Amino acid sequence: MGMTLAQHPPGDAMNGSGASGSPGRAAANRSKGRAPLFLVGMPGAGKTTIGKALARALSREFIDVDHEIERRAGVQIPTIFDLEGEPGFRRREAALIDELTQRSGVVLATGGGAVLDPVNRERLHERGLVIYLRAQPADLYARTRHDRSRPLLRTDDPLATLERLHAQRGPLYEEVAHVTVDTGEVPIPVLVNRVLPMVRMYLNHPELVCRK
Repeated sequence: MGMTLAQHPPGDAMNGSGASGSPGRAAANRSKGRAPLFLVGMPGAGKTTIGKALARALSREFIDVDHEIERRAGVQIPTIFDLEGEPGFRRREAALIDELTQRSGVVLATGGGAVLDPVNRERLHERGLVIYLRAQPADLYARTRHDRSRPLLRTDDPLATLERLHAQRGPLYEEVAHVTVDTGEVPIPVLVNRVLPMVRMYLNHPELVCRK
């Protein structure tokens, strides 16, 4: 007998409620001091760790899109891939990004492949400040080589896979980002201290960010 996974109930993320998409809602989210922050980058770039640190520093809610997908589905992402394939996972991801990017005052860590969908890229770019955490494949491999929870890295040569994904996705991260931060081997507290001044400038002056 086949297994059916739970679907995304709208307005079910953490403590908040869902919202329908509208230009007015996006503009309200970008109002002074409440604009959402979106982290993008490759698997292992540090989106969750840095996102949590930023959220603490700014006294904000933090949501990891991948973890929220798992919470709603009731299973881990590898199981979603097994039962629904990557297209099924991407549909869930897109629906959740649409919902969560409309929430003001949130720090959101996206999955590494979220930028593959042009609609996701548009929503991220238009609805908040996008921070690209850039890392080289060798550094990403060092961080993820023992992690078996990433379906796309379950290959005989995960480093080669990371190099291929980096070449494919790098230009998309650059396209969607308002701010790019090189991670490398820099300690997390140092990275957070680098990002915070840029974030605070944007929060106080959101009109400075180009949205073309």
